[in-house]
Amino acid sequence: MTGEVAVTVTSSDTAGAVEAPGGEPAGAEILGVSPGTGQAARPQLIRALNEQLLLSQIRQVGPCSRADLARLSGLSKPTVSLALANVERSGLVRIAGQRTGVPGRSARLYEIRPEAGFVLGLDIGQHYLRGALADLAGEIRAQHSTRTRATSVRGRLADLIDLADTLCEEAGVARNSITQTVIGSPGVYDPRRNAMALTGGLSGLSRPAVLTGLREAFGQDLVVENDVDAAALAERAHGHGREFASFAFVWIGTGIGLGLVLDGRLHRGAHGVAGEIAYMPISEGQGTDEEDARRRGALEAAGSASAVVRAARRAGMRGQVSARSVFASAARGDERATAVVAGEARLVAKAISAVVTVVDPELVVLGGGIGQAPGFAAAVTAELRGLSPVLPEVRVSALGTDAVVDGCLASGTELAWARLIRLTAYAG
Repeated sequence: MTGEVAVTVTSSDTAGAVEAPGGEPAGAEILGVSPGTGQAARPQLIRALNEQLLLSQIRQVGPCSRADLARLSGLSKPTVSLALANVERSGLVRIAGQRTGVPGRSARLYEIRPEAGFVLGLDIGQHYLRGALADLAGEIRAQHSTRTRATSVRGRLADLIDLADTLCEEAGVARNSITQTVIGSPGVYDPRRNAMALTGGLSGLSRPAVLTGLREAFGQDLVVENDVDAAALAERAHGHGREFASFAFVWIGTGIGLGLVLDGRLHRGAHGVAGEIAYMPISEGQGTDEEDARRRGALEAAGSASAVVRAARRAGMRGQVSARSVFASAARGDERATAVVAGEARLVAKAISAVVTVVDPELVVLGGGIGQAPGFAAAVTAELRGLSPVLPEVRVSALGTDAVVDGCLASGTELAWARLIRLTAYAG
């Protein structure tokens, strides 16, 4: 019965994330045809496809009987029995009990075995390091954040590894037992240099030695995901993105970026730089700085948190000035702060208008410290009315400061499942 296939299932957008050079994209071995040949898949690949389909159903629905899985998947009962026996033997599922209270024989129920694997999600931020460790059923086993005061990249990475070890110790899981680690970081992977690029305010992360050191610590299966793309994945999995097929997640905080989901899939572009709107040539406003623009991009230099502070100081605000305090002063009616916030809203609206004219998303979600500031979405929407040919719905992200970590866990869970299924198929 191994030749039966109900549907072709591929892994999610995580296949486009950065893996160790030479590593296969997750899911490449679980297609209905052999990669690059167009020929019919080998029986073990068809078996893996069926197993992936059943596991997907159990993950979505919860405990299922064999009859449930046959009905949901379209596979025959003998094929379902063979696939279930294989994944149960491999430790991916377990018997959850029996269904009672219905006519006929009681049926065994199968559920995901949470301890079959573990996923580690980490976020390298400008000021904070955040992380969480989850099992394959999605339960968070440990979660922490810490302010980093490291002044060097080496020190920042040492802090990140310490955070990972803290999470592993709390969860009772050895670091080398983690099935998949995903790190959210500014920038994109540059395969020519085997390093990150366009890392903005964390420019030291672009050194090739950084990626080498991370792989030494977390293994060659490490995936580094753009931080805003990770937040967009979290929004798709847990936030407003669940309601829309296409949306743009715009992050405005210590940096500026965009994660673009089109027809339910994260869009990365030919070179992985889709969403790097920090480099849009929009630089108006009192906060812009030419030197900063050369380093971080024109829009980010004009509209990030540091630019808001520059604009406020140039407007005459004194004392301890931060982006948060500027917005708070504007809410109290301070004319200088109000003008700064209005300029920021117009700048962001111009960037969003450019995105709308190219991809026309149904929804725009604002995230980050500035994007989620009270009243800012309304101000951006008001500016958009006079700039954009159509007005998408604009919402404030309901996700908190762990959005990047949540996206890394969502991405890592799909990669972990794909890897485990592949190993199960070859072992079988």
